[in-house]
Amino acid sequence: MSDFAGVTLALSKGRIFQETLPLLAAAGIVPREDPESSRKLILPTQRPDVRLVIVRAADVPTYVQHGAADLGIAGKDVLLEHGGMGLYQPVDLKIARCRLCVAAPRGFDYAAAVRQGARLRIATKYIETARNHFAAKGVHVDLIKLYGSMELAPLAGLADAIVDLVSSGATLAANDLVEVEEIMPISSRLIVNQAALKVRRAEIRPLIDAFARAAEH
Repeated sequence: MSDFAGVTLALSKGRIFQETLPLLAAAGIVPREDPESSRKLILPTQRPDVRLVIVRAADVPTYVQHGAADLGIAGKDVLLEHGGMGLYQPVDLKIARCRLCVAAPRGFDYAAAVRQGARLRIATKYIETARNHFAAKGVHVDLIKLYGSMELAPLAGLADAIVDLVSSGATLAANDLVEVEEIMPISSRLIVNQAALKVRRAEIRPLIDAFARAAEH
C-alpha cells in the first residue's frame, strides 16, 4: 500500500457505497470493479491517482485518522462513536439519511419511566452516543452493548428499550416496537486526514470541492 503515491479514499460496502457512486462520478472517480462482487479490498479507479479501499463502516474513521486513507466517507453515527480525533469533516454529503432513535415495545410508557426516574436498560451498539444523550437528560441507564438485531433485546427481556438507526421504521413495526424519542438525524460525511490535507493540499482540495458541489445538486 505504501508504494501508491496517489489519493486513497476509504469506503464501506452497502448503502453508503451505492449512494456514493454518483458523487464519485461527479468528482471524476469511477471504480473499475464492483466491491459487492469483487474480492479485492483495494480497488483501482479510472483515475490513476485515486484508489478506493473497502473497509467495514466502523473502521473508515480509523483508516483516515491514521493516514492509511487520505479521505473517507462515514455516517455521522460512526463518527460520533469514533470521536472524530484528527479528522476534518468538511462536507455533509446528505446521503444514507436516517435517524438515531430510542425505540421501545408498544405499550411501554417510556415517558412515564423517564419522568419517574426509573433506571432503564438500553441495548445499543452506539454506547458513547447513548451515554451522552441520556446523561444530558439526567436519565439513569444501564447500557448493554450489542452488535446486531437490536429489536430482539426488548422482546427477549434483555432491555427496556434500544437506541438504533431507523430509516423507514418497518423493522421496528414488524417487531412491535415504536419510536419514543429521536436523538438526531444522521447522514454520511466526507472526512479527511488533517495532516494529508496540509501536505497534499493541491491533490486533495479539488476532490473536497468536487464532493461539495456534487452534494449540493
